Amino acid sequence: MSAASCMLSEEQFLCSICLDVFTDPVSIPCGHNFCKSCVTHHWDVNDQCQCPLCSKVFNSRPELHVNTFISEMAAQFRQSAVKKSSRMSLKKNTNSGEVLCDACTESKLKALKSCLMCLTSYCETHLEPHHRISGLKRHELIDPVENLEDRICKSHGRPLEMFCKTDQRCVCQFCTESEHKQHVFVPMMEAYKVKRDKLVKLDTEIQQTIQERHLKIQEMKDSVELSRADTDREKLYSVQVFTALIRSVEEGLAQLLDLLEEKQKTTKEKAEGFIKELEDEISELMKRNTEVEQLLSTEDHLQFLQNLPSLNPDHPPTKDWTKVRVHSSYEGMVRSAVAKLEKKLSEEVKKQLELRRIQQYAVDVTLDPDTAYPFLILSDDGKQVYYGKKQNLPDNPERFSMTACVLGKQIISAGKFYFEVEVKNKSKWDLGVARGSINRKETISARLETGPWILRLMNGGDYKAVGGVLLSLKWKPQKVGVFVDYKEGVVSFYDVDAAALIYSYTGCNFTEKLFPIFGPCSDDRAPLIITPVSQTQ
Repeated sequence: MSAASCMLSEEQFLCSICLDVFTDPVSIPCGHNFCKSCVTHHWDVNDQCQCPLCSKVFNSRPELHVNTFISEMAAQFRQSAVKKSSRMSLKKNTNSGEVLCDACTESKLKALKSCLMCLTSYCETHLEPHHRISGLKRHELIDPVENLEDRICKSHGRPLEMFCKTDQRCVCQFCTESEHKQHVFVPMMEAYKVKRDKLVKLDTEIQQTIQERHLKIQEMKDSVELSRADTDREKLYSVQVFTALIRSVEEGLAQLLDLLEEKQKTTKEKAEGFIKELEDEISELMKRNTEVEQLLSTEDHLQFLQNLPSLNPDHPPTKDWTKVRVHSSYEGMVRSAVAKLEKKLSEEVKKQLELRRIQQYAVDVTLDPDTAYPFLILSDDGKQVYYGKKQNLPDNPERFSMTACVLGKQIISAGKFYFEVEVKNKSKWDLGVARGSINRKETISARLETGPWILRLMNGGDYKAVGGVLLSLKWKPQKVGVFVDYKEGVVSFYDVDAAALIYSYTGCNFTEKLFPIFGPCSDDRAPLIITPVSQTQ
């Protein structure tokens, strides 16, 4: 087929009534073409004889003759369509996915270029005429592509070179001089660059939005985890607070019941005393009554008068019992007990909140093995220490040689500092903070001015602070919290489970670095354990 015929589009050979390739095409007086059978049937079923496309009315039905030129062109188009279908099928069946040369008749070679004028892809051999013949040199060659007919204007059979910005579609040069004449258009490559830049920007925005969504999802997941951690922390805190409140309520109730019983006992003893007095009075009165009745029974005037002086004429002495009461009033006792309980509960909650406030300054403390007394055994993670067998360790300047203790690695030189240590199952221990310059080669003597500022357990139940201060505790602490306010010069010790302050050193003058200090003592093998602070916010 010639190059000219190749530029004809499928729409030019379709009947506008049946929408298929012309069969016996005929031309009517207005210039439009239809299948003879299609237009004849159209006129048969309508009252007027008019063109199906332009609606021009004819006074009489035109005489129809087959247009042989259009008929031949339609036949050639059918053949071309069959060949094209075979070629496309061949291209689709190749495993390589490459565009093949349309001019090769036997073994199809890989196409080197595609011609937008010929609508054909050529291998290097068949492309040679386009480099040699002057007429073919003017053809536009591009990298090999399939479906070349899609790059040709279906109205004019010309390459799509321009982009109509008004209709947002690709057009040929003829389109810009006809139906798109009043439109705004630019070269297709320019439109491609503009559209592509916008698409690249859109792609970047989409990718950024996707990333933002992923980050938001992760943020929400992290929030859920944080919420779970907060919930667990609040649940633990709630259990601690309400356990303390329940204990206080139970203690208050027990005290009230004891008070009521004591008051009842006092009332009973008082009543028994009064009853004894009354019984004594009754006995005396009955005795006097017997004497009076005996004298009254005497009818002998002389004997009556002679015996009368021996009888005391006065009424026996008795107590005025009209205002004596033994009933105890319990009015206000419960109210008073509840008021005391409310005050105690308020103080308990205040203690819990105070400990929680302090716990926010928690620091992850680990033991410094370079400072450990040779008999102290440290765990691998630096969180536990107990007294054991002597180890062969270098006697470096930092190591304690005369006192069984070890320092923590963390420095306290400003701000606030808090850590917790499990001390249960131990009968002796020392715990607190010490100056970095503490003499580690002599026996330590704790002093209020120079430290170390420690809390000490002795003999399994005697608690002592620096200066020989003995402390009276209701419960034996299982976990001790140590809080340091460097600026204010305060070192405080807390019973963590009871949320109770054990003791505070105040007015300390800190002028150098401080370190946590631990002394497990030699009386038992139970360790001192540095524990994570569960209430840290």
